[in-house]
Amino acid sequence: MDKLNQVLMRDEIRVGADLDAWLARGGGEGLARALDDPAAIIAEIAQADLRGMGGAGFPAHKKWTPVAAASDGDKYIICNGNEDEPGTFKDRFLLEHTPHQVIEGALIGAIAARANHVILYVNPHQRQSLAATRSAVQQWREHPLFTAIEQVVGSPVSLGVVPSSGLYIGGEETAVIASVEGGFPFPRRKPPFPAEQGVHGAPTIVNNAETLAHVPGILCHGAQWYRDLGIGDAAGTKLYSLSGDVLRPGLYELPMGTSLETLVFEHGGGMLQEKEFKAVFTGGPSNTLLTKRELDVALDFDSVRQRRSRLGTGAMIVVSEGTSIVRKVAEFVSFFAQGSCGQCPPCKGGTFQLMRLLNRLDTGRGVRADLEALENLCRILPGSGRCGLIDGAVTVVESSINQFREEYEALLP
Repeated sequence: MDKLNQVLMRDEIRVGADLDAWLARGGGEGLARALDDPAAIIAEIAQADLRGMGGAGFPAHKKWTPVAAASDGDKYIICNGNEDEPGTFKDRFLLEHTPHQVIEGALIGAIAARANHVILYVNPHQRQSLAATRSAVQQWREHPLFTAIEQVVGSPVSLGVVPSSGLYIGGEETAVIASVEGGFPFPRRKPPFPAEQGVHGAPTIVNNAETLAHVPGILCHGAQWYRDLGIGDAAGTKLYSLSGDVLRPGLYELPMGTSLETLVFEHGGGMLQEKEFKAVFTGGPSNTLLTKRELDVALDFDSVRQRRSRLGTGAMIVVSEGTSIVRKVAEFVSFFAQGSCGQCPPCKGGTFQLMRLLNRLDTGRGVRADLEALENLCRILPGSGRCGLIDGAVTVVESSINQFREEYEALLP
């Protein structure tokens, strides 16, 4: 655990958002190594097994490599800080308390890919995060290091902040691109992927704020140092957003691969009012529920996937015995229905119908035909949208029926 104390974020929380203080406490060392050997950056990121922390766990180097290989011209690095999903609150913390770490990671990415545009895409509802990021960006623009970055990139580099739409759907990577271009954040079909055609058709890397926050430490201390921070085959650390029926909810930076039981009962202090653990919505409310049978699961991308769920953003919404699963699912599906952009009729209409049926069941007005209709929608809706919103809504509904069917049955006349 001593190595965790080397993670640069610790010092940045104490010194605030002052760039000189950040550099004096060890920030900038990763950037200096990147400037010395730009060609080695992506290999180091690959060896570290840095994954995308925005939900998918996609290897970061696989996004960076094709952009770096693209011919010269406009290229973009976008830090995705939209974060508008229930139970997830890690990115706002990073951007508010350690914006220089995130920006340094983005600038290292720009050096690796020879990108001449770096954009911090921040949810405007998180006002403190937005203000801190704007202040930090201005400090970087005025610092001599920025000139050194431009010299290595080989062209002037624009560094700026773009407030997001503040909508949930605005965090999907192609919706991020549409929003940065000045349009409504409608998701687009893939391929082409952003690395091929992103902002204004230029190669674009979209990485989550937490992903970029890991980059300076990897460049500073090396890939093996980062891998050793994790448990077992998992690499690095993870920010887990713990909320719900626990004594000590909050944001915890722990080794990737920490068990669910350790997070909830050791760090989270156990359950409220000494109630029994019932379930957890992993990675926010759009994934498969895990029950007490899965308390031993290691919280890393691969281990959680083996339990037919996903780590997602690392959000863990804990539910205790006595809490209605049907009501919680109805609340989350209502969020998805309101967050649908309306571009895909099956998504807009499907989430509305899921919400309507769940509310009928939850309020005691449902009949067996409603439960059957709910199950039927779960069969026909997946894959019908341009993004994963409808799939996420279906996943949590289907999982709740599979895991807690008796609760649904108990609500029927």
